[in-house]
Amino acid sequence: MHFMTVSIFPSLFEGFWNYGILRRAIESGILHTTAIDLRRFATDKHMTTDDRPYGGGPGMVMKPGPLVDAIRWAKSISERSRCILMSPQGRVFTQPMARELSAESSLILVCGRYEGIDERVVHAVIDDEISIGDYILTGGEIPAMVVMESVVRLLPGALGSEYSAASDSFENHLLEHAQYTRPAIFENEQVPDILLSGHHQKISHWQLESSMIRTFLKRPDLLAERRFSAEEIDILKSWRKQLDSFIDRSDILGAGSLSGQKS
Repeated sequence: MHFMTVSIFPSLFEGFWNYGILRRAIESGILHTTAIDLRRFATDKHMTTDDRPYGGGPGMVMKPGPLVDAIRWAKSISERSRCILMSPQGRVFTQPMARELSAESSLILVCGRYEGIDERVVHAVIDDEISIGDYILTGGEIPAMVVMESVVRLLPGALGSEYSAASDSFENHLLEHAQYTRPAIFENEQVPDILLSGHHQKISHWQLESSMIRTFLKRPDLLAERRFSAEEIDILKSWRKQLDSFIDRSDILGAGSLSGQKS
């Protein structure tokens, strides 16, 4: 895959690409990167890439000429490139979108600044718009980094283990299970015995149930979109059985004893 970024601060990406998974992907030839300096495409001696908005208002707007020229130059390198504007008005980025983008051969990520970009750029050369959340940042560089790291993790061979990507949170609408490492006891809290047992089948079952519990407590909306396996349905049935026993016990004790009612 080839990532190309269009920014007035291209050096921000050079440091980002020099660490961790992205660096390993570049060194192994899985990933290619190009940081495009938007100011190179300015036509005046001051290398101006922004101007005052028509109609008035605060701030500045990025000029269409340099942006369109930079993007068309990037597309000349790879005609099949998909051009994405990092924008608060775009589709909210999700794990399924990351998987969708990982199938592309080349992505151009356009990083806006100031009040945004001239709308005619969107009409001329932008294929898609992506937002990483409902909040405002100074520019599109950090959102572009978020998209890149998420997508690169899904490229074959980018991680040490294919299982790593498949078991991440949000894959298949489940959060990742609880994780533990040495020491076995930390501040009087012990690692669950099952994880020390060496029984791989039981450990796998525990991890699945842990994942389901964390998703139910923290992101129950994800479960509404999940098609449960037979093992997961058995886990849900066991939860229901335990809940029924709590309800039966409550009925025996009397509802008032649990609700705090005074006799």
